[in-house]
Amino acid sequence: ARQAVRHLVDLGRERIATVAGPYDQENSAADRLAGYRDILLDTAPHLVERADYTRQGGADAMAALIDRHPDLDAVFVASDLMASGALQVLRERGRRVPEDVAVVGFDDLVAISESTHPPLTTVHQDVGGMGRLMARLLFGRTEQDTWEGHTSEAPSVVVPTRLVVRESA
Repeated sequence: ARQAVRHLVDLGRERIATVAGPYDQENSAADRLAGYRDILLDTAPHLVERADYTRQGGADAMAALIDRHPDLDAVFVASDLMASGALQVLRERGRRVPEDVAVVGFDDLVAISESTHPPLTTVHQDVGGMGRLMARLLFGRTEQDTWEGHTSEAPSVVVPTRLVVRESA
């Protein structure tokens, strides 16, 4: 999230909103919102809108943000699926992307990010690699629990991400 928001700041955007994930997705939603706030330290609460990780959730959140803050010039959206809904609302409201409002998503789900209009700038995370890592961690933990007769807290792992710049920002 920090990469995405830093990119928007580097583009000269000044009124950067976010469509954050839902409260019940504490890890991913909280981490992405924290990354947004790490870059924009004095974030006004009216620039943050929560939504579920759906296209409609992103559309509803974008509509609420535009209604509250019509002069926003960028938005970081916590998932590509939500970003696709946000892009739809921006088009319907006559906002040009990226000229009027730059949009950055998160996930780099290629089926979404390359098929939106315009193609979505997004944060890539290696979902397949994360799955393999989780399997290795789980297998190692299960083997350790079985053979040593004790359990330990699961390690915290931060998987690297990278910004994929396309046409939306």
